[in-house]
Amino acid sequence: MNLNPQNFAAAINQVCDEKKINAEAVFEAVADAIKAAYRKDFGNRDQNLEVILDHDTGKANVLLVKKIVEEVENPQAEISVVDAQQIKKGLKVGAKIKIDVTPFDYGRIASQSAKQVIIQKIQEAERKAIYAEYSDREDELLNALVHRVDGRFVHLELDRTTAILEPRDQIPRERYQQGQRVKVYLEKVELTPRGSMLKVSRTHPRLIFRLMELEIPEVRNGTVVVKAIARDAGVRCKLVVDSTDPNVDPVGACVGQRGVRIQNITDEVNGERIDVIEFSEDFETMLKEVLSPAKLDHFVKHDDEKRVEVYVAEDQRALAIGKNGQNVRLAGEIMGWEIDILNTAELSGEVETEEKDDSRKEKSDSEKPTEDEKTEKPAKKKTGEKKSKEKKDDSKKSEEIKEPKKKETMNEEKVEKEEESNESAEKPAEEEKKDE
Repeated sequence: MNLNPQNFAAAINQVCDEKKINAEAVFEAVADAIKAAYRKDFGNRDQNLEVILDHDTGKANVLLVKKIVEEVENPQAEISVVDAQQIKKGLKVGAKIKIDVTPFDYGRIASQSAKQVIIQKIQEAERKAIYAEYSDREDELLNALVHRVDGRFVHLELDRTTAILEPRDQIPRERYQQGQRVKVYLEKVELTPRGSMLKVSRTHPRLIFRLMELEIPEVRNGTVVVKAIARDAGVRCKLVVDSTDPNVDPVGACVGQRGVRIQNITDEVNGERIDVIEFSEDFETMLKEVLSPAKLDHFVKHDDEKRVEVYVAEDQRALAIGKNGQNVRLAGEIMGWEIDILNTAELSGEVETEEKDDSRKEKSDSEKPTEDEKTEKPAKKKTGEKKSKEKKDDSKKSEEIKEPKKKETMNEEKVEKEEESNESAEKPAEEEKKDE
């Protein structure tokens, strides 16, 4: 089978440039297509064929490979020693012979089969090439173009392939338009029967790190190291940074002059707030920094549960917790601890109750009678009863004494009233006598 050398070479080069695949893969696809065409017109599937293809001229020779045996059982794959020696002398049993069976031309059906095989093989080679390229680029930042928006799914065009940005990987309240350029984080690459599947995201915490590498030279060259990242996509992000150079301020390097560097990253992630925190080995210092802007009063660590109770003032509790618990949740992710926010008043109340309980215990212990006091108590009760009886008798006597006194006073008052009435009656009588 002879092809036009110029057309053949040009076609191979064009396919390799467009699909960005290796030329060997294309030549292999063409050889498989010639085998399929030969089997369609002249042979069958049991034949062992070999195609020798000249990469420069495109000339293809088809060879039928058979095994030399003493008795032939499968004529399609075996040949007798006698027949083999007629073709080439000196051959022995067990050796293989290649017979040139190159046809002059192929039929239309065979040509269509060859075309389909070439297309299929080139597509497979392209999938493998894409997978090999992007599998090495996992955990990297990619530039993508929005091809179309299908409901909640966004179809993106990358360098050589396409990807779908799923709803869970989209920043909340972010709108995408056709032709818009966005940066996405390549999380994972999988090879499927349909081709390479790229999982991209705009909500992954590592997206912030890759954007920092892009915008901040100190992060890119390793002078500033990002220790930890906790992110609530589209709303807030906390990241801890440290410096390998004592002369470089890690927070200042990330923020930039007048906040220009961090503002560029914020704009790329739809206005997401980014808090840059300097790393510290001291647990208390880190705890105060990650819960900023809230001010801490006291904290209690539970190392066995990896939990910490943080006590803050009542007016600081809302700041420490954040909207929908966002601040304390991100702080817990950064620290790797479970953080409980409590009021300082609760802490003081617990101390007071403990003191009261201790004082009550001391009083109860002091008020407990000894064995001698227990034996003396019954006697005290009897003497007390006698005294109460004597008091009652004295009170009765005093009441009896008071009653006669009351009676005497009543009688005296009556006598005085009678005398006054008599004197008043006598005065008018004397006056009458004087008038007479």
